[in-house]
Amino acid sequence: MVRTIACMGFHDKDLRTLPAITVADRQLKCYLIDQVAQPFEPEVISAAYAVLPGLVAAVDSDAAGGWVVLHRGSDTGAYVNVYSWVWDNAVELHCAVAGQPAVDCPDTDPTNFVPLTKPWIGCVWELAVLEHERSSWIRHVLSPEVPDIAAYTADTLPDGPVGR
Repeated sequence: MVRTIACMGFHDKDLRTLPAITVADRQLKCYLIDQVAQPFEPEVISAAYAVLPGLVAAVDSDAAGGWVVLHRGSDTGAYVNVYSWVWDNAVELHCAVAGQPAVDCPDTDPTNFVPLTKPWIGCVWELAVLEHERSSWIRHVLSPEVPDIAAYTADTLPDGPVGR
């Protein structure tokens, strides 16, 4: 079956950086992606943070880093993507989604997160963060003689428009 795509105009969304956190011995940078018309509600952020322990990859090296993207859709959807650096130079991704029946959520409640079962790695807004994180990992962890996970964790995208 071929799906027809309803073309929507592309627009930047707002990116904000939250303080880094440690989950299951892994240092994670945290990003929020939302929009003026649909900002993250505190209860959605709390629910997203509650599912993080089940989404983080097991630590397999001293350089246990990664990042989280919390993304609020323009409708009822909310997304949590946890990208963990593994094998020193590969990224493992685990996601949860809430409020989006089109991807098998049981309801439209943006706090009711369930695992995302599709093999997706991110949308156009989330991939902007992935581009930065790849370069940051090389700069601070892979290139120096001694990996600097603290410098990596401190190196975040600036707050502002994201997507282009």
